[in-house]
Amino acid sequence: MNAQVTTPSAMLFSPFQLRGVTFPNRIVIAPMQMYMTGPDGLMTDWHFQHLAKYAVGGAGTVMTEALIVDPIGRNTYGDAGIWSDDHIGPLARVAEFLSRHGAVPAAQLHHAGPKSSRQRPWEGLGPLGEAEAARGEAPWQPVSSSASRTIAGWHQPRAMSTDEIKRLVEAYGEGAKRVHRAGYDVLDVHAAHGYLLHSFLSPVANTRTDEYGGDIAGRMRIALEIAESIRAHWPADKPLLFRLSCVDWRKDLDDRTDGWTIEDSFVLSRELNKRGVDMIDCSSGGIRAENSLMDYAKKRQKLTRGFQVPHAEAIRRETGIPTMAVGVILDGPQAEAILQKGQADLIAIGREALTDPHWGLHAAQALGIDPDWRQWPPSYGWWLELRERIGIAD
Repeated sequence: MNAQVTTPSAMLFSPFQLRGVTFPNRIVIAPMQMYMTGPDGLMTDWHFQHLAKYAVGGAGTVMTEALIVDPIGRNTYGDAGIWSDDHIGPLARVAEFLSRHGAVPAAQLHHAGPKSSRQRPWEGLGPLGEAEAARGEAPWQPVSSSASRTIAGWHQPRAMSTDEIKRLVEAYGEGAKRVHRAGYDVLDVHAAHGYLLHSFLSPVANTRTDEYGGDIAGRMRIALEIAESIRAHWPADKPLLFRLSCVDWRKDLDDRTDGWTIEDSFVLSRELNKRGVDMIDCSSGGIRAENSLMDYAKKRQKLTRGFQVPHAEAIRRETGIPTMAVGVILDGPQAEAILQKGQADLIAIGREALTDPHWGLHAAQALGIDPDWRQWPPSYGWWLELRERIGIAD
C-alpha cells in the first residue's frame, strides 16, 4: 500500500449540503457514456453493474450517464434515454441500489444536438453511414442552434425552429419529472462540449438572429428557460446542477470571436442561480471537436493534472455559487488540496473511476482516514486487513 499522507482535516470525506440533500462526502462519479443500450434507450444489467460498484467503492454521489430527453438528440443508437416513462424502471433499479449502499443517486439530462447521429467511439466516432444503415442503424439529420457542421464531413444539422425549442424546453422538464419518479436526488444538465445547449451559448456556433441568438442574453435564453422548466417539475428540496464548458478555447472560422469566455460563464452562472440552479459543474472546450479532449489528442498535447480546476475556482470566487471540479483529478491528496484551497466544493471523478472503481476507498486510505479497512464492505475489508497484518515477503 502507498505511504499514507495525514491531513489536519479531510474535507474530501466531510458532508456537503445542497437544499435538502446531504452529500456524505465530496466525491462524485461523473456521467460517463457507455453506449450500451439498444435503440430503445433502456438501461441494462451492464449499466447496473457499471454504476453499482461505485457506491460500494466509496463515492458519496454516483451520476448516471447523460440521459437523452428526445430521441433526435442521441449521440448514437446506444445512448440511454429519459424521453419515455419506459425508462423509469431500469433507472429506479440503479437508484435503489445506490441509496441502499450509502450513495446519493444522481442523473444528468442531455441532448447531443449537432453531434447526434454518430458511430460509437470504438467504431470510429464519425457520422453514421451506409455500413451502419445496412445493420439497422440508419443516420438521421441532427438539429442545432444553426445549420452549421461541428466537424467537416459530419451530418449537416438544421436550425431548430422556435416551436421546436419550446417543445424541447418542456421535454427537459418532463425528463426531470421522470428522474424524480425513478428515485434520484440530484440532477445535472449537460450544457457543455459542443452539444445542443452549448451550440446555443457559444457565438462560434450560434448565428441565429431571433430571440435565441445574437448577444449573450439571446444565446443563453434556452439554458435559462430549461432551468425554469426543470424547476417546475423537479422538487424544491432537490439540487440542480449545470455542466458548462466555461471557456471555448477557440475562435470561429472567420476569426471574429474568441467564443464563450469565463466572463460569459460568470454571467450565465448568476442567471442560472436566480432560476434555481445550485451548483456549476465546470468543464471546457468541445465546440468544434469530436469531444472535449480530441483537440489534445490531435495536437498530441498531454493533459495536466487538474487542468479544469481553475474554471471551478474562478466561478466560485466571482459568483459565490458552489462549483464541482473535474479533469484529471487522479488521487485523494490532489482532490483534498483542491478543496482545502477553496477551488471547488465537490470533486468529480470519471476516467480514474474506470481504472479504479474503489477510488473513494483508496483515497480514504491515502489520506489516513481508513487505516484499518473499516470503510470497505465487511466481506472485503476483513480479508484485506488480514493480508496486510500478515504482510507480504519481498
